[in-house]
Amino acid sequence: MLNRIIDFSIKNKLIIGIFTVALIIWGAWSASKLPIDAIPDITNNQVQIITVSPSLAAQEVEQFISFPVEQTMATIPEIEEVRSISRFGLSVVTVVFHDDANIYWARQQVSERITEAKNSIAPGLGQPEMAPISTGLGEIYQYVVYAKKGYEKKYDAMDLRTIQDWIVRRQLLGTPGVAEVNSFGGYLKQYEIALNIDRLRSYNLSISDIFSALEKNNQNTGGSYIDKKPNAYFIRSEGLITDLGDIERIVVKNTESGIPVTIRDIATVRFGAANRYGALTRNDKEAVGGIVMLLKGSNANEVVNTVKEKMAQIEKSLPEGIAIEPFLDRSEFVGRAIGTVEKNLLEGALIVIFVLVIFLGNIRSGLIVASVIPLAMLFAISLMKVFGVTGNLMSLGAIDFGLIVDGAVIIVEATMHHIAHRKGMKLTQPEMDAEVGGAAKKMMNSAAFGQIIILIVYLPILALVGVEGKMFRPMAETVSFAILGALILSLTYVPMVSSLLLSKNISHKKNISDKMMDRIQRWYEPLIKGALRMKLLVVGLAVGLLAISTAVFSSLGGEFIPTLEEGDFAIETRLLTGSSLNQTIDKVTQASDILLKKFPEVKEVVSKIGSSEIPTDPMPIEAADVTVLLKPKSEWTSANGREELAEKMQKSLEAIPGVTFGFSQPIQLRSNELLSGVKQDVGIKIFGEDLQQLTELSKKIGAIVPTVEGAEDLYLEQVSGLPQISIKLNRDKIAQYGLNVSDINQAVNTAFAGGVAGTVFEGERRFDLVVRLQEAERQGIEDVKRLFVTTTDGQNIPLEQVADISYQLGPNQIQREDAKRRIIVGFNVRGRDIASVVKEIQQKIDAKIKLPPGYFITYGGQFKNLEEANKRLSVAVPVALGLILLLLYFTFGSIKYSLLIFTAIPMSAIGGIFALWIRGMPFSVSAGIGFIALFGVAVLNGIVLISEFNQLKKNGMRDLNKIILTGTATRLRPVLMTATVASLGFMPMALSTSAGAEVQKPLATVVIGGLITATFLTLIVLPVLYTLFEKIQIKKRRTKIPPAIAIFIFLLGSSTLSYAQAPVGNRVNLQTAISSSLGVNPNMRVGNLGVQYQQALKGATRDIGKTNINLTYGQYNSPVPYDNNITVTQNIPNPVYLKRLSELADASIDASRFQLKIYQSQIAYQVKNVYYQLLYRNEQRRLTDSLISLYERVLRAADVRFKTGETNILEKYNANTQLQEAIAQQKQVTEYVHTNVELLGKFMNDTTITGIDDTLLQEKTIALSLDSSVLGNNPQLQALRSQIAVSAKEIKVEKSKLLPDFSIGYFNQSLVGTYEVDGRQKKYGVGKRFQGIEAGISIPIFAKPQKARIRAAEINMQTRQAEVDAFYFGLSQRGTLLLSELRRLQIQIAYYRNTALPQAEVLIRTSQRAFEAGEIDYYQLSQSLNNANNVRRQYIEFVNQYNQTAIELELISGL
Repeated sequence: MLNRIIDFSIKNKLIIGIFTVALIIWGAWSASKLPIDAIPDITNNQVQIITVSPSLAAQEVEQFISFPVEQTMATIPEIEEVRSISRFGLSVVTVVFHDDANIYWARQQVSERITEAKNSIAPGLGQPEMAPISTGLGEIYQYVVYAKKGYEKKYDAMDLRTIQDWIVRRQLLGTPGVAEVNSFGGYLKQYEIALNIDRLRSYNLSISDIFSALEKNNQNTGGSYIDKKPNAYFIRSEGLITDLGDIERIVVKNTESGIPVTIRDIATVRFGAANRYGALTRNDKEAVGGIVMLLKGSNANEVVNTVKEKMAQIEKSLPEGIAIEPFLDRSEFVGRAIGTVEKNLLEGALIVIFVLVIFLGNIRSGLIVASVIPLAMLFAISLMKVFGVTGNLMSLGAIDFGLIVDGAVIIVEATMHHIAHRKGMKLTQPEMDAEVGGAAKKMMNSAAFGQIIILIVYLPILALVGVEGKMFRPMAETVSFAILGALILSLTYVPMVSSLLLSKNISHKKNISDKMMDRIQRWYEPLIKGALRMKLLVVGLAVGLLAISTAVFSSLGGEFIPTLEEGDFAIETRLLTGSSLNQTIDKVTQASDILLKKFPEVKEVVSKIGSSEIPTDPMPIEAADVTVLLKPKSEWTSANGREELAEKMQKSLEAIPGVTFGFSQPIQLRSNELLSGVKQDVGIKIFGEDLQQLTELSKKIGAIVPTVEGAEDLYLEQVSGLPQISIKLNRDKIAQYGLNVSDINQAVNTAFAGGVAGTVFEGERRFDLVVRLQEAERQGIEDVKRLFVTTTDGQNIPLEQVADISYQLGPNQIQREDAKRRIIVGFNVRGRDIASVVKEIQQKIDAKIKLPPGYFITYGGQFKNLEEANKRLSVAVPVALGLILLLLYFTFGSIKYSLLIFTAIPMSAIGGIFALWIRGMPFSVSAGIGFIALFGVAVLNGIVLISEFNQLKKNGMRDLNKIILTGTATRLRPVLMTATVASLGFMPMALSTSAGAEVQKPLATVVIGGLITATFLTLIVLPVLYTLFEKIQIKKRRTKIPPAIAIFIFLLGSSTLSYAQAPVGNRVNLQTAISSSLGVNPNMRVGNLGVQYQQALKGATRDIGKTNINLTYGQYNSPVPYDNNITVTQNIPNPVYLKRLSELADASIDASRFQLKIYQSQIAYQVKNVYYQLLYRNEQRRLTDSLISLYERVLRAADVRFKTGETNILEKYNANTQLQEAIAQQKQVTEYVHTNVELLGKFMNDTTITGIDDTLLQEKTIALSLDSSVLGNNPQLQALRSQIAVSAKEIKVEKSKLLPDFSIGYFNQSLVGTYEVDGRQKKYGVGKRFQGIEAGISIPIFAKPQKARIRAAEINMQTRQAEVDAFYFGLSQRGTLLLSELRRLQIQIAYYRNTALPQAEVLIRTSQRAFEAGEIDYYQLSQSLNNANNVRRQYIEFVNQYNQTAIELELISGL
């Protein structure tokens, strides 16, 4: 097949050229549309549930909110873990789903459970809500809103926050790709009523009186309208509060003397602010800003550009003196990363082209091979667009052009070799075609299989999951696309262009390449001859190097993925627990000032303190994320690298007392937290119940961590130590004054937190109307003590009289993971690999700390990711090696040669390991991926060399040494060229220092180092091993496997890899049976085709009809018989009609989907019926087995009685008859079982089914209730209702036909003859054409027939509604009957289970013993056994009837 493709390409050069041009156009278009980002999004699938409850402490938040939400979410399928954090006033529950779960499906599941969770949370404690759909890479654009110079006094922090919330944020929401805009900093505006407690007491008013007055005086209403001809006057009252004055004038009550008491008499009305739980600082002062969150799955670069355009538009609508300035823009990071990719790819391409020209010694041949690079890249980019692979550092940055051109190198070099050895001076084109075709066919097997091997080794990378899968799968996909494109081009484009462009002049003059190769050959020949003389020494040295490299590998250490330099710092800042917000702002401002003054590298410092309005990152007010924006690295003066700069900054910040700082990077910090709930590189998670015990353990572990080298930025989670004013209520006192706990709680909450009494509207803006004490009266514990609580008889009682009020330390925050409390000791790793640091810490913890029972430790963060990645790589690498070996066997048809070439893999690993060791790099997932890629490349040269040796042997050469010397001389150039091109292609990645290069360096280092030793193996060790292997005679039956079949077998084998861990067995459970049946049932195909049919029909809704082209020819204007007229007209239906047709098509598609649901429901019902029949028959079989055993025992007893003369032969005959009857029943039941198993197998299209997993016959669980919501799920009812929707759309279609249609036209004609123009006679011939356009409108003047169609469509809709009502009526009746039948059967089953069955067992045992003892005769025994067995049979029958009824009820309910 490959030969025919090559022949076709050479013979049909024009066709291949056209396809090449088409590829260039397709690739260029795809490149312009390809989504671009910096790195792959590695965040897992998660949904956050946020509940804000300002009045609850951490332990109440955990008990009343977090726990119920966790429990409700636990039943959702596809969950990986559930974790939560409970803090004063805030609960954040994070539900992590498996990576293959659809995020929108996951959010739907969570949304459904939130409704259930709300019922478990007491009213007033908070409403759980889902956070927006975003990821660790979600914070794509961050900005500040500030007053320009000269306007600082005009706009305060509250004004700026209002502008952010109601102008900037509001316009940004709805931007495509934006999930949310998070406001940060400033003061949230409120209309505040600050109560004076003394005045309140003097008027004998309670806080509830204030609430009541405000609610009654802040509303609008209407009074319908007055009909006064000729007008109708609508009545509307306006009573909403519009300003502070309206609030002041609200009357609370009247005094005894009739004087009204207004709000201003007892309170100060002003603009206030909500209690702040966060702030934003920029450099040395507070600021107001926003964070634009990217919608998961959107194109970051596109969205940022759209946001920038929107910002430019928003700035025009801002008040005078206000400006917006971004401080963190993802597109800059994307630009740096893509710049790294472009630089590496360009440098790699130039290096490859240079090496090709040098080795081939011919510019034409070098450029032919080099032209494959852009074409393969365009092919790869096109497929990336098709398969939705984002262009980023990993997908585009790991392409090695040396690998891509390998096939082309082999073909072009072979062609030049053929031509060089041909006699003659110049080739004709047919001769050139023949030469190229012959050389390409000869080497295509090696070239194709070499590239297929590289392709195959990348396949296991596609199977990686988790973080490493998301990071490296795009790389594997892109490289696979590029190599596939290169393979296709090697078969088509390269032979075609070689036959056209390679020089046809045969020159035997040596060029620079030949001279270079002669010199290399002179160096190489003594080496290979010496190696052939000292075979054992050469092999021994290779094995010794392998052993040394294994020892070196064990000392390398390990890390997950090298830290990607983002270009900025994120400093996690922590103050002492309980620090105030203002204290945190002061400390953060100090830190910003130090960084800006001491480090010229710092461009700007922006700090986010505490939580934003949507607390997806629930930090306390004593914590801050300080983002340090750095200048380009070329402008750095204080340090040479990121880690050095971090250390110097750390030392400078140590001057600030009571604050800890941990250095990370913005995306890294956010991704770490979202992935594992830990912001640091490593999180030691201690699980247990008692918070005090957890705190003590964390302190002990926290003392161990700093003793380990490389562990920096220690973080101890503070779960306790939060200062609280504790109010312990005295229930005796409460009872004495006739108070309720809720009254006291409301008073405390309103007085200090502020109670929302309504909303004040300023146009479209809305602000809370809040009641609280004056600021002067909520400063300390004394204010709490003297807070008055109003009794039912109007007395004002100080709070201290009914409660003990004191300062106490309480829990700060409580974290839970998978329903267990935990505490975290976190740290970052700098200057050392993660694996060795954690290993040392583990050893010290195990030696020094003994955990109490029920307490345990796990390690999260990057270390956990590394462990999981190593597990997956331990599977992926052997699979890759196995696939290589398998394909080698298919290539050579020999185990001997396959193993011989396979030795390249350990030899290449030697170089990869030593390269990592020399460069001081630990083993990481990046390096592991590099080894997988290396193994594929390493065997290529082995294939080329062994193929040449075998060809020489096939041609009659028998001397092994001669074979090796001749073969290596012939193949030295391609071997060196392939290795040099592949290794130097990775060189820019290995040496790059620009943004994002850290992830690529280990991969490139491994490949380059490995190829050096692999080339040494191919040229020195492999020939030696060949001579040794050739002396081994393996008896085998050689079967030639065609390449197509080999590839098919490989694909078949690889497709079954995913099932390797599946359980083996021929028994199925009900769920498997249903799902399998749905997959193979022909009715499902009918349903799916029905949906596809309707979807295909939708394409016909935009049909505007045929274009009319009319030609008139003849005598129509003058005596001349050859006048002609060409007219083109097009009818255009009304656009509304086309839209209505599209809506009708959508409704028909929905209806076909409901029909598909009917098929699904019926198939599930049939499978359930067979499954439960099988359960019933199995139970019958067990009963007949027990009967046979029983009657065999009776027969033996009857036989003994007959032999002893106690009875006659008749008794024995009767016993035998009953035994045979039981045996016959057993055979019948067995046949039933066999039939049901066969039926189940036919449903599943699986003849290997032998039975079912369930063995116990019991009642099917089903809810015994039936209401309209349950019946509404019936698929047939839903399908009928969908027909109503179709009918409604049909009415709209018919109505749209009353609208006018349009037509346009164009004519071009001749008017031959003489005509008077401007008073003169002018002659017009055939060549003079006249043209014009026409437009028309079709108006349905006679619309009565169409109106009749509309009326018919309306009647049809009424008919459909009547059908729905009739079906629902019948459904309801049937459901009621089935429910009644279920209840009746429940009563019967309960009777049999509790009474009849136990009595039957007693009857069998007693009668059998009495018969054997001779106390009763056989007929009495037979009567007793028959009665007992009838009871058992009846019980089984009732259970089966119950199950069949339940199944039918499920069918009706749509379950």
